[in-house]
Amino acid sequence: MVKSITNLSRSGVSDWLVQRVSAVLLALYTLFMLGVFWATPDMTYELWRQLFSTFWVKIFTLVTLLALVGHIWVGMWTVATDYLKNAWVRFLVLCAVAVTAFVYLVAGVAAVWGV
Repeated sequence: MVKSITNLSRSGVSDWLVQRVSAVLLALYTLFMLGVFWATPDMTYELWRQLFSTFWVKIFTLVTLLALVGHIWVGMWTVATDYLKNAWVRFLVLCAVAVTAFVYLVAGVAAVWGV
């Protein structure tokens, strides 16, 4: 069993749960966006802005963004611990993944909430 300070969750069960719940949320958001595009084939900037100005769409997008970051982290941690045996290489790769996921989160929050 790999014990590492880079694993944020407590057990494999919680990793599994994070991965599955985040996958369901990502699928629901994808279906929602496909439904929006299907329902409004002549999407304009004004309609897009109106859609994302509603509070529940902002919350749904933020929750999905957090799910994406969790999904990225658990998946990449699993791959890194399986295939990268050198502890320093694994640490550096996971640091790069963490920084990238954080940048995605900050950019997404700024885009959705206009910060």
